[in-house]
Amino acid sequence: MTPTPQLLRVQAVHAGYGRTPVLFGVDLQLGPGEIVGLLGRNGMGKTTLVRSVMGLIAPSAGAIEFSGASIAAWPAHRVARLGLALVPEGRQVFGNLSVEEHLSAFERNAADAKNPWTPLRLFELFPRLAQRRDHLGGQLSGGEQQMLAIARALVTNPRLLILDEATEGLAPLVREEIWRVLGTLREAGHAMLVIDKYVKRLIAIADRHVILEKGRVVWSGSSAALDADRGVWARHLGI
Repeated sequence: MTPTPQLLRVQAVHAGYGRTPVLFGVDLQLGPGEIVGLLGRNGMGKTTLVRSVMGLIAPSAGAIEFSGASIAAWPAHRVARLGLALVPEGRQVFGNLSVEEHLSAFERNAADAKNPWTPLRLFELFPRLAQRRDHLGGQLSGGEQQMLAIARALVTNPRLLILDEATEGLAPLVREEIWRVLGTLREAGHAMLVIDKYVKRLIAIADRHVILEKGRVVWSGSSAALDADRGVWARHLGI
């Protein structure tokens, strides 16, 4: 049987900040069209792993491959051009750009998609943004800024979308809107790596999960396996 090709392959990655190590030999794989949940308590290395993949920090050891290319030493802009997009924790929208300007500035078809995400399609996906298309980023609510951060990433038409705490701190109704959008992306076959503390909701959309604890992988498996073993939740997720 021919093995399934991997879109993202992280092998034995060590990384940190200055003399402070955070990751210790982390492995992670993600295939085309697959959704993987990256789980763990706060401070366990999830964001550091994402930053390593995106070229925002350089691993001190190990390998990172995306679509067959070795990207561990690449700068962030080059990684992004290859077809990775990050929805960062904290949204990081530009306060002096309108919603429409955000989408126009970032629009490109990185993956040569046949039906690419355009500002018009994204306004259909996020009706609230359509209503506020002329509003500046700084005039939007926190939930609207999060929608804009996701739309800004999607308009690059990435091969892999990475979301770091996309539902953190949102009102319940807005949080449900974000989960609806992620469900729509799943149905469309988008590959995603998702960090989120709402494990029950993540189980419903993800294929597999990887749990980090103190910078190491301590569990990995399918959504069905994670749902069935609440002992894993208690030991590693604090739930």
